[in-house]
Amino acid sequence: MPTRILPAVGDADAVRSITTLLSQLPDAEPVVPVTDSTQLVDTLARLAAESIDELPEVVVVHERIGPVPALELIREVALRFPAVGVILVTSDASPGLFQAAMDYGARGLVALPLSYEELATRVQAVAQWSSGVRRHLGAGSDVFTGVGGTVVTVSGAKGGVGVTLTAIQLALAAQASGRSTALVDLDLQSGDVASFLDVQFRRSVVDLATITDISPRVLADAVFRHDTGLTLLLAPGEGERGEDVTDRAARHIVGALRSRYEVVVVDTGAQLVGAGAAAVETADTALLVTTPDVVSVRGAKRTVRMWDRLQIRKAEETTVVVNRHTRGTEIQPPLIRKITGTAVAATVIPANFKELQSVVDAGRVHELENRSAVKQALWTLAGELGLAKTPEGAQKPGRLRGDRLRGDRQRGDRGAVSLRRRKDGGG
Repeated sequence: MPTRILPAVGDADAVRSITTLLSQLPDAEPVVPVTDSTQLVDTLARLAAESIDELPEVVVVHERIGPVPALELIREVALRFPAVGVILVTSDASPGLFQAAMDYGARGLVALPLSYEELATRVQAVAQWSSGVRRHLGAGSDVFTGVGGTVVTVSGAKGGVGVTLTAIQLALAAQASGRSTALVDLDLQSGDVASFLDVQFRRSVVDLATITDISPRVLADAVFRHDTGLTLLLAPGEGERGEDVTDRAARHIVGALRSRYEVVVVDTGAQLVGAGAAAVETADTALLVTTPDVVSVRGAKRTVRMWDRLQIRKAEETTVVVNRHTRGTEIQPPLIRKITGTAVAATVIPANFKELQSVVDAGRVHELENRSAVKQALWTLAGELGLAKTPEGAQKPGRLRGDRLRGDRQRGDRGAVSLRRRKDGGG
């Protein structure tokens, strides 16, 4: 059976030389090259969605691939597509880089300029390894072999806007829909997921920070299994230990969870640190929670602009969630959309702390009653985001319908004028 080889090469000259040499290998079947990291992951995901047998046995990654660095890309491929063997092509064949490539999940390294004999040997060895893995997976294994789970980050425009409650309820809704779900607390210095869910724990995300090969067993030792069925990876009890979780570690940890769970919800808090930024950058959906007041909306605008300046995420790729919404406030979702330049979730969360107070004080927000308007709105939001199915015929509290949107837009425009007048000292 021919060995399918997928080259991932950004440089046009390198593409020609590598594909020409690959086509000369015995029993080799080079496929159309991809030119960047995003295209590679998308291609593998599409093939994996059809069948594991559709995946190429070997992926050849050139050192100058982008925009994700080659080693980071190798790690993501190794985590999400464990039946694919990756070979790194590089001009640096030092023992240090070889060890780093192996730590990141590569199955081989070939030095530039390319040698036919060396490339043929590496491809043959990696192809045999890939075939063995596929036979093992076919016999039954707990390794996740799909395209990878959905990662959703929940961040705050400022502290106290309801990020943790939102993250928890979205995760609970996904879990209740029958999807395996992990909830991660990356608010490393002041995370409250454990407090909100009445959890006593010893392990935290810090225990995974220095591990380069997060196996299913290692991951199982670090997470907490909650009574609701959620898998929790919690922030450290000592906030200063959060500094150990670097942006690189966060990418690795989120990637490992993505490969094991269908839904991964990440609470990043309101403070931008490297770990949270890395999670937002790699997420499928990035939510930014705000309340409809001047301070919070300004905070949301500031956060969106900062994410854009730091090339973490573009405004149009961010979704704002409006919490504690009332129809009487001057700041309505259309105005927030205009100010931030982001999308705004159609489902808004009503202001009703009275129904939350008892479960929040008891640290058992998972016991919030089903008739709660806040819970219904958050679970409807989960359905809007594709994390859970919204039951047919269920009420959709807080849903902005067309007529309300038009009315809110008019009120929002008047609110903007009013705010400007106040700022200018007008009556």
